[in-house]
Amino acid sequence: MDHQHNRAVAQSSNQEQISRDEGALRQAEIATRKLATSHYENFLVASVLLPRRIRQSFYNVYAFCRTADDFADESPSPEVALQELERFQDQLDLAFEGCPEEPLFIALESTVRKHCIPKQPFDDLLDAFRQDQSRSRYESFEELTDYCNRSANPVGRIVLHLGDSFTEENGDLSDRICTGLQLANFWQDVARDFAIGRIYLPRDEMCRFGVNEAMFGQSVTAEPLRRLLASECDRAESLFREGLPLAEGVSPWLSSDVKLFAHGGLQTLRAIRRIDYDVLGSRPTVGKLHQAGLVFRAFVGWL
Repeated sequence: MDHQHNRAVAQSSNQEQISRDEGALRQAEIATRKLATSHYENFLVASVLLPRRIRQSFYNVYAFCRTADDFADESPSPEVALQELERFQDQLDLAFEGCPEEPLFIALESTVRKHCIPKQPFDDLLDAFRQDQSRSRYESFEELTDYCNRSANPVGRIVLHLGDSFTEENGDLSDRICTGLQLANFWQDVARDFAIGRIYLPRDEMCRFGVNEAMFGQSVTAEPLRRLLASECDRAESLFREGLPLAEGVSPWLSSDVKLFAHGGLQTLRAIRRIDYDVLGSRPTVGKLHQAGLVFRAFVGWL
């Protein structure tokens, strides 16, 4: 009788623990979903193009990326940013050990376990965010590419795992699209980045085109800088073109996302060209109506 009683107590205790764990996961997922859907561009993609069964996993991953990015860019000082990112790294380590503590990482641990996502892409992202606190110039395109390998490409590889579509070939194609997106964002935001002390255009390319740092403080983009940006936009476009075959090698719903993001990046490059590369005079943007048109065309398979 005592043995049966002890077993019943143990079973009851286990059920209570499972119930607590499930409750904590539900609360954590509510928080990540709220964070993700509060951002227009991510809500649009997640709500329209993603299958319902996969949305929560995207929310969980997005919450990790968004929060880490905010630590890197919005902390009051690099020292504070590094402290927050180190704490985030500790929480990530615990999540991959199967004992997450904070709600965001409770949600993330569930996702990486469900989709068998490796830890390296998450480590790479945090490493890039830490680099942002101490580095604001790049000597060559190879150095900039190394940064993109850790700041942008890991996101694409994580998404491939979420879509059960990861292969080494797909990973390489995804890297091209993600690097293209990162570069398009850099060339779109030259003025914003310079305002916070960063220049992503490589120094050797600046020297080759006759660009100096004083040009970044002007209200109109100098001709040498325009020529450099034209060259860099062409390079980014080539990366998108090289990566687009990825859409043929992934699941149908993910194919729409691949096309949407690649064509969105191409539209950003076109917006830069439309203003004749004068990114200091005004920030080139793709209008919300045009964005909505891209989403619709992706949804119906017209991209």
